Amino acid sequence: MIKIAFFDTKEYDRKLFDEYNKKYGYEITYLESRLNKETAPLASGFDVICIFVNDVVDDETIKILKKCGVRLIALRCAGFNNVDMYHMDEDIKVVRVPAYSPYAVAEHAVALLLSIDRKIYKAYQRTKKYNFTLNGLLGFDIHGKTVGVIGTGKIGKCFINIMKGFGTEILAYDVYQDKEAQKQLGFKYVELDELYEKSDIISLHCPLTEENTKMINEESIEKMKNGVIIINTSRGKLIDTDSLINKLEQGNIGGVGLDVYEDEEEFFLNDMSNSYTRDKDLSILLSMPNVVITSHQAFFTSEALNKIANDTCENIKEFFENGSSKNEVKI
Repeated sequence: MIKIAFFDTKEYDRKLFDEYNKKYGYEITYLESRLNKETAPLASGFDVICIFVNDVVDDETIKILKKCGVRLIALRCAGFNNVDMYHMDEDIKVVRVPAYSPYAVAEHAVALLLSIDRKIYKAYQRTKKYNFTLNGLLGFDIHGKTVGVIGTGKIGKCFINIMKGFGTEILAYDVYQDKEAQKQLGFKYVELDELYEKSDIISLHCPLTEENTKMINEESIEKMKNGVIIINTSRGKLIDTDSLINKLEQGNIGGVGLDVYEDEEEFFLNDMSNSYTRDKDLSILLSMPNVVITSHQAFFTSEALNKIANDTCENIKEFFENGSSKNEVKI
């Protein structure tokens, strides 16, 4: 029987995977701990470890997993920037779920944009107190605006399609340009500097790499329009938080919508309401009137969760039956 150590378990994970596991019969041990070099010894005796976005698989963790006898790391997400693939042991393979629901993430990015533009969160809090004034709730028409989309993979293309429905002009940047999508969806590929300079709204939909870490920084924000709206539903480290706060305080940025945060690991996906642990920069961002932050929930739809559970189970089955998987991560 294949033994799986399931790290960073939430109640919805356990419920869903238990249901899917009726078909596969894996022996799953659910652990609340996140995976890192301190908790890696918990994987001893397991064939597979199943991890999520905030688990850390660095060089030292990989060595411990090797000693523990782990043969497969099954990511229940698309991104793998938290796994040090350059130091991965040849006897340990890595699989992922490359596409669970691009619609979920794209739609959440739009929800953040609308919340910032139309001050939905402010209006909601007011009306609950029977305050129905409109002061401070002025928004703008998205129709006719220029939207910059960084990353035109599945999620980026879904976001572009939605934004086209609003009647916007789309400028896009991607290292790997999808010319067919450009024709079908009616957007234009440009260099980053042009995207920064011309966009009223900028939305990030790219994976985190060494090259684009902190791509939104003091220098890039200087190139943007005054009052630009920035949306990030990808990875927190795409944005340099210090630069973002500085430019927000100077009034250069019109609004920010974040579903991810540069140093989110200790906080996001956890209930910290009764803890005295606080992150200074995160607290500053949360206090700002033109910033909306959600807790890495863009993926969190029933459709996406079911796809994640199904594909993760299938990845594991495929690996142990064939020695490889179509969703294996290779560099």
